[in-house]
Amino acid sequence: MTIHREGFTTILIVFLTLVLINLCVWFFFRKTQTVYLTFIIASAIFYLFIVSFFRFPDRQVIKNEKQIICPADGEIVVIENVFEDEYFHDQRKQVSIFMSPLNVHVNWYPMAGAIKFFKYHNGEYLVASHPKSSKLNERTTVVIDNGKGKQILVRQIAGALARRIVCYAKEGTRVEQGGELGFIKFGSRVDLFLPLNAKIDVKLHDKVTGLKTVIADF
Repeated sequence: MTIHREGFTTILIVFLTLVLINLCVWFFFRKTQTVYLTFIIASAIFYLFIVSFFRFPDRQVIKNEKQIICPADGEIVVIENVFEDEYFHDQRKQVSIFMSPLNVHVNWYPMAGAIKFFKYHNGEYLVASHPKSSKLNERTTVVIDNGKGKQILVRQIAGALARRIVCYAKEGTRVEQGGELGFIKFGSRVDLFLPLNAKIDVKLHDKVTGLKTVIADF
């Protein structure tokens, strides 16, 4: 387990801010130990939460070109057939994974292939579990083509707390299954849009693990 590079600046800023706050509290309340100790304990808990949010687990993926692996830790909140109107413009199976602030927030590529399409969208910050967040929230859209007639769409979606989506996808490049797709800060969601003939291997409200859980089979 390591700290993801996207967290270094945030962790440093939080650390320095907490040090400054605690120095101020000590200066004004040093004669009231209860107040000062309360701030120290609260600061330590908050700092550990921030550090844990940016944890980067060391996981190995068992690659399989016939499987769609889970791109994120979280809970399955949507499994349904929908009309995908940004890229495919046809019916697709949608599987959505909601990540709470306690989950690992690294995102991984669910299959290998070429990046055929990438787009970043500005948007709102509805709660990521909200049904309309897939179309209204800040988000990125990535389409992967495995070169064997299968394409999937992966959408990173910001949540009520998330204010920055990081996506490493570049149109025209090739990616490996299990490679880093990106990172979403502080509560978010990942949607998958799969072919209708994909066999879904998860159920609604399942707890899933990135790189470990198989979402679907071709």
